[in-house]
Amino acid sequence: MADHVSSEEGRSAGPTPQRQRGATRLRGGHVDTSTTDQRLLDSRGPTDWVHTDPWRVLRIQSEFVEGFGTLAGLGSAVAVFGSARTPAGHPQYDLGELVGRRLAEEQFAVITGGGPGAMEAANKGACEAGGTSVGLGIELPFEQGLNPYVDIGIDFRYFFVRKTMFVKYSQGFIVLPGGFGTLDELFEALTLVQTRKVTSFPVALLGVEYWGGLLEWLRSTMLVDGKIAAKDLAMMTLTDDVEEAVALMVASRQS
Repeated sequence: MADHVSSEEGRSAGPTPQRQRGATRLRGGHVDTSTTDQRLLDSRGPTDWVHTDPWRVLRIQSEFVEGFGTLAGLGSAVAVFGSARTPAGHPQYDLGELVGRRLAEEQFAVITGGGPGAMEAANKGACEAGGTSVGLGIELPFEQGLNPYVDIGIDFRYFFVRKTMFVKYSQGFIVLPGGFGTLDELFEALTLVQTRKVTSFPVALLGVEYWGGLLEWLRSTMLVDGKIAAKDLAMMTLTDDVEEAVALMVASRQS
C-alpha cells in the first residue's frame, strides 16, 4: 500500500494566510503585514513608493486630466512640428512664422511642442497675428522650456500623453524641417491615419528639398518592397507653398 503524507507533513499548520488588496488577492508570503490606510497615514515610512509603477499610473492619469481639461475648449487647431535647433533669422524659422500667422488668420489655434526653433517661430507667428498659441512641452535634459510666445502651455512628463494631446486636439499637421522628434511625430500621425484610428487628418510636409529624399526612399524602397501601399504615400502632401498647406487644413475643417 502506498504511503500517505499527512496534512501536517505536507503543509504548515493552519490555513494559508490571504488578504484582499483592492482588486488583488495575495496569499502566503505575499501577504502584507500592514494595511493600505496604515501605509498612507504613516509618515515615518520609506519614500521609495513615489517612484513605483502604481504611483506613475496616477501621474499619467493626472497628465491626461490636465491636458483634456485645458484643451477641451480650444476649437479648431493645427499642430506645427519642426526642429528645436532652427535659429531665428533662418529661412526655415521665417517659414514657421508665416505658417503660424496664416493659420491664425484662418481662425486655427496653433499647437507646437512649445520649445525653441521652428516651434517658437510658429507660436510667434500665431501670437503676433492675434491667434491662440499653444505649447505642449516635454520634460527633457536639454532643449527645454516653453518659448515666450506660448499663450497656453502645458508641460508633460510622458511623451505618449503629449502625443495624444497633439492628435486629439489637432485637425491636421504641418511639418517643417526637423530631426528625430519631428520624424517621430510625423510617423505617429501617419500610422494613426493608416490604421484608421483618426480620419480626415491632412499632413503637409513643408520643404520639397528637405523632405523630397525621404519620400523618394519611401517610394523606391518601402513601396517597391510591398511594405506600404501607394495610398499610404498619398496621406502626405509635399510642398514649398504655405498657402497650399494651410488650404489643406481649411478644406479638412470644412469637410
